[in-house]
Amino acid sequence: MTEHPGGLSISLSLAQHVVVRADVAAPGHPVAGRDYPRTLMEFDEWFASEDACSAYLQRLRWPAGFVCPGCGATSAWRTGRGLLRCSGCQRQTSIVAGTVLEGTRKPLRTWFQAAWYVTNQKLGVSALGLQRVLGLGSYQTAWTWLHKLRRAMVRPGRDRLRGLVEADETYVGGVERGVDGRQTHDKSIVIIAVEVLPSGGFGRVRLATVPRATRSHLVGFICDVVEPGSTVRTDGLAAYKGLESQGYRHVQRVLLGRRAPAHVAMPGVHRVASLLKRWLLGTHQGSVTAKHLPYYLDEFAFRFNRRSSRARGLLFYRLLQQAVEVEPAPYRTLVSTRPQPTHKP
Repeated sequence: MTEHPGGLSISLSLAQHVVVRADVAAPGHPVAGRDYPRTLMEFDEWFASEDACSAYLQRLRWPAGFVCPGCGATSAWRTGRGLLRCSGCQRQTSIVAGTVLEGTRKPLRTWFQAAWYVTNQKLGVSALGLQRVLGLGSYQTAWTWLHKLRRAMVRPGRDRLRGLVEADETYVGGVERGVDGRQTHDKSIVIIAVEVLPSGGFGRVRLATVPRATRSHLVGFICDVVEPGSTVRTDGLAAYKGLESQGYRHVQRVLLGRRAPAHVAMPGVHRVASLLKRWLLGTHQGSVTAKHLPYYLDEFAFRFNRRSSRARGLLFYRLLQQAVEVEPAPYRTLVSTRPQPTHKP
């Protein structure tokens, strides 16, 4: 409170709404301090209430203004239950309906805290760690939230890799005996594609699981994630020989019999594979099942592709921005015994 010269007390409690204004999702690159909080202190100031969190999500979901999913009207008012009532057809719309947050019974502020914690830990978090930090009542809740957030770590319609791209497979799982080379009984096959920059560094990465290392699966994955016209560098596996017919310049490096080890001939994919396995063993203690592995790969790619970002708040912004674009993921689908999506040819 502050005292006006005339003796009238003026509340300053609306300051948090000033920074979360209508241009939060303005076109162009997001700006720190305007589109997303820069520090934990700013985070607490911006999202001190449910109304502030709801308003932020609304602007992320409808950056150009609310559009009724029923009649297309662009004006609405907020009801006492926090729903948006269309001024045209009177339809009531929840801000989280149709998003990965649909059906939540927890406060949005707690979801925001979870998203902030997940994106500000450079090496990721475990469900037990999230449960302890947020004081959630059960491990199951923390596990479910993390898997919901992982669904939002892949932007729908994301750009494909371009330029020089290395591609290769790796195997994730325990030690197997009695197998040789690419043979496997229990391990998951993960295919990796990584951009190689002119400077020699590495750009973005894409990963997916495939049931078998066959031409239809490997070439199909590359067609999905690499821009036609790019140069794709692979090893001598015959399954990659169909790339040129798909519009790519294919450079094969036969590793068998070479003096240079594989990680020297193709450094990009081998470094990414090494980092992936270290991350799975370190952060998640290797307790990742084949059924859920594709979503852990999505999280790894989300973090790897933003590894040089100094603004951790930008990752928080991107995660919530994508969370309102991703379809709901009910708990029953997360624990389903049916195989989870892998790359399909």
